[in-house]
Amino acid sequence: MSAEEWLLRRALVCVSGLVYWLGVWMQARRVRRLIGRSPNLKPRGRKEKLLWLGWCVVVLIWVVQPLMVGRGGGLPGLGLLPGLVHPVGLWAGAALVGLGYAGTRWCYAALGDAWRIGVSSRDQTALVERGPYRWLRHPIYALQIVMLAGAALLLPTPVSLFALALHYVCVRLKAADEERHLLTVHGAAYQDYASRTGRLWPRWTRSQAGSDVAGDGERR
Repeated sequence: MSAEEWLLRRALVCVSGLVYWLGVWMQARRVRRLIGRSPNLKPRGRKEKLLWLGWCVVVLIWVVQPLMVGRGGGLPGLGLLPGLVHPVGLWAGAALVGLGYAGTRWCYAALGDAWRIGVSSRDQTALVERGPYRWLRHPIYALQIVMLAGAALLLPTPVSLFALALHYVCVRLKAADEERHLLTVHGAAYQDYASRTGRLWPRWTRSQAGSDVAGDGERR
């Protein structure tokens, strides 16, 4: 790997993390102006606080790791895994990061002022079924996974893989909480919607419908 490619890989991961989470902050400010209050930014309860802690770890790894990672050796967990380093990983990783962010912007447009970060029993948003929500109940979470997978291809280290796995666990737990809330708010309409859509991956066959509706839940 040339010095130029090495620098490009690190820059793509670091900048993508900064741009993504700056975009989340700007989205929160935009929705706050639209609805006249916070879009549930403050975590509620022990479970949600632990999930936020997990995401803080993921964000820290996403943004800071590129500044510390070594091509070999270095700090524990920050050395590249030789078997996963390939020139194709540069372009595939960059494509996943770019597509993930573009898809997230599409989700923001589809949600409008229904976008929220946390769950509040006092908050009853509309049930959104347009845009990517026609196929997925949690496309933003799915696209975060896509972006982190791209980051792991760009910088394939044990820490990158840990961040991807930690994020997946966090979004599964968060999605279930959000779905329980939306089922309470929208009742049969949400149950029907959940029977037609996938949680994080599209549901391709009708025969799979209902397999994960009971106890399922995502938040917009």
